Amino acid sequence: MSTAAAEVFQAKPVELRPSDPAEPGIRRRRRGRGFSYTWASGRPVRDRAALLRIRALAIPPAWTDVWICAHPNGHLQAVGTDSAGRRQYRYHDEWRRQQDEAKFDHVLEIAERLPAFRERVARDLRGEGLGRERVLATAARMLDIGFFRVGGEEYTDSYGLATLRTSHVKCGDGRVVCRYLAKGRKEREQVLADAEVCEVLTALSKGHRGELLRYRADESAGEGAGETGEGAWVDVRSADINAYLRDAFGSDVSAKDFRTWHATVLAAVGLAVSRPVRSGAGRKRAVSRVMKEVSEYLGNTPSVCRASYVDPRLVALYEKGRTIPLERLAEDAEGGLATHGPVEQAVIALLRQAPSRRSARRSAQRSARRRRHKDRRAA
Repeated sequence: MSTAAAEVFQAKPVELRPSDPAEPGIRRRRRGRGFSYTWASGRPVRDRAALLRIRALAIPPAWTDVWICAHPNGHLQAVGTDSAGRRQYRYHDEWRRQQDEAKFDHVLEIAERLPAFRERVARDLRGEGLGRERVLATAARMLDIGFFRVGGEEYTDSYGLATLRTSHVKCGDGRVVCRYLAKGRKEREQVLADAEVCEVLTALSKGHRGELLRYRADESAGEGAGETGEGAWVDVRSADINAYLRDAFGSDVSAKDFRTWHATVLAAVGLAVSRPVRSGAGRKRAVSRVMKEVSEYLGNTPSVCRASYVDPRLVALYEKGRTIPLERLAEDAEGGLATHGPVEQAVIALLRQAPSRRSARRSAQRSARRRRHKDRRAA
């Protein structure tokens, strides 16, 4: 591992092996107030390292039909059924780190293509009427500036972008105010300052009560009025929004990628404006404060925000004293959204300087292969 990689990512990479609940493993059985564990052969598990690993997995007592991987480096470590009858999974920490790396690398690639995406959205928004492309472009713009969850028809007790109703939205003077029950039945209020979005939503709300996002089939290219009837309205679904995003980007992208990227940008700005601190405790407090602020924008908790939305490389770099040059960027800004444009480019540049654990693993694997080759030649 290179020195630079070690500075940003301290944990040593683990060589994982595929694991599957169909293969022999460790079984958990209720025994008094606790549990006993047996190998596939029926022998009790007495190995201290194995028992410590099982304890560290923190498998809930309520889980039944529990399978535990026999190998400490299996990518899937445990499976069980919860009290609601759903299968639940415990993955190796290293596997989850690798998945997170892939996710944040993907989001970074998406961020680099945002300017072209925004041009496409702007073109579609300049269209006439309330056809499919213009309405979906409105939804895409709202995702890009409003930190919305996309929502889904299966969630009947909360709302997201795709399921907002006209009663949740008020438009006027180029501003949109959205008030609704979000995930976890939390009250959410989001204010969007965008005249084009306001114009479309005002037209969609006029004389209508019900789903906010919908389009006119007869005004949409490729929509045959014969199936839906002339002038029929079609409700926008979450799948429609994600399909528009994929088409606009030309690759796999989801609404959650937007929330992940904007959370990272907001955190980068927050860390950049934090007072310089030398102590580890001071930096920890600054990070906690920033995560709390970002979580309020996203409508979730600080712990979820840090674990699932903010790129961990950002925090690692901050702890090394590296942030985006916010003061200079403020001079370069052209009056656009504060977290778009130059600020985003600065965050991309900063994160591109941070070596990923994936590259560190590849470097370590190449070094190991060279050592093995050298040993064979010496033998």
